[in-house]
Amino acid sequence: MSNQELKRFHVGARMSEMAVFNRTVYLAGQVSSDDSLDIAGQTQNVLGQIDSLLAEAGTDKAHILMCQIYLSDLANFAAMNTVWESWVMTGQTPPRATVQASLAKPSWLIEMVITAALKSA
Repeated sequence: MSNQELKRFHVGARMSEMAVFNRTVYLAGQVSSDDSLDIAGQTQNVLGQIDSLLAEAGTDKAHILMCQIYLSDLANFAAMNTVWESWVMTGQTPPRATVQASLAKPSWLIEMVITAALKSA
């Protein structure tokens, strides 16, 4: 794929799960595929989805440029951070913002939006 080629992955009627352009990977907001889980479980589930999408694009979590985290309740901040800190790579922690937000489905506790760089060729 050339730097100027736009490629979309898992394209639906409303959105794509991921787009790659100019060696940058943009993920749609990722929510847990199992919304019956608690915040730790939903966070782990979302991070697994992020790992899978980044791998599909040809990169990994060491190349994350920015992470935006939306929590339905900031009371879940500490528990989410425990899972995040065990997942993120030491020395490769990306810039990150975390805010409380009303998510589209009440059972969703977390949504993450990731921007990453492709690995060097």
